[in-house]
Amino acid sequence: METVSENTCFGGIQGVYSHDSEVCGGKMTFGLFLPAEAQDGPVPVLWYLSGLTCTHENAMVKAGAQGWAAEQGIALVFPDTSPRGDGVANDDAFDLGQGAGFYVNATQDPWAPHFRMWDYVAEELPALIGNNFAVDMDRQSITGHSMGGHGALTLAMSLPGRFCSVSAFSPICNPTGGDWGRKQFAAYLGADEGAWAAHDASLLMAERGFDGPVLVDTGTSDQFLDLLRPETLAQAMAARRQEGVFRMQKGYDHSYFFISTFMEDHVTFHAEALYAE
Repeated sequence: METVSENTCFGGIQGVYSHDSEVCGGKMTFGLFLPAEAQDGPVPVLWYLSGLTCTHENAMVKAGAQGWAAEQGIALVFPDTSPRGDGVANDDAFDLGQGAGFYVNATQDPWAPHFRMWDYVAEELPALIGNNFAVDMDRQSITGHSMGGHGALTLAMSLPGRFCSVSAFSPICNPTGGDWGRKQFAAYLGADEGAWAAHDASLLMAERGFDGPVLVDTGTSDQFLDLLRPETLAQAMAARRQEGVFRMQKGYDHSYFFISTFMEDHVTFHAEALYAE
């Protein structure tokens, strides 16, 4: 692992690190904020999964999360959204290929050799961070935006006991039912739609739910509402009587202005779960 940069931030350290990933078959980069409390011992961890076209950097510099995390004594992890590099398959469209990993393990060519973002976020990167930094991997929560909200919800529901809480900003809620999902799942996972269901938050909510609190925020003026399909997740949560809060925020769109507005709410929500007895 190599240190790309480290900057003092709200009394802690905002670092950027790169490493050779076995599962993705190349170099990956991630951001990690450690609050001041990490100097004295392991601290809880909040994962932030980013959306389409993003790298590790977007949320790190735009979401305004570090100040609230420092207040709560929580580490923040900002993974990249896909493998990258000259030898990695790509597509001219912004919603497929590099920057658009969708947090799945691709099984189809040309994506299968590198696009294994599920294993990367669920297994490889947590092990790397847990072995090298002062974080408490027994106290983890997860959040994300758009494609990353999809990833946060599906990971949380598919890994019972891993996360204390899950939240999402403008998540892609029902990818098997819309163009932000069907296109990518067909490319990455193949034509068998039965394999897609494991990566659909609304279907997972209906089938199994989450063993902890859920918080979801989406803007009423989000320009991608028809692709996000928030009503499907709201209906599944209500039918399951899932512990959680689903909010449609009047006038907000899909941007980081929206995310930064409600970031304090989300960090506080996760802190309550991470520090619960």
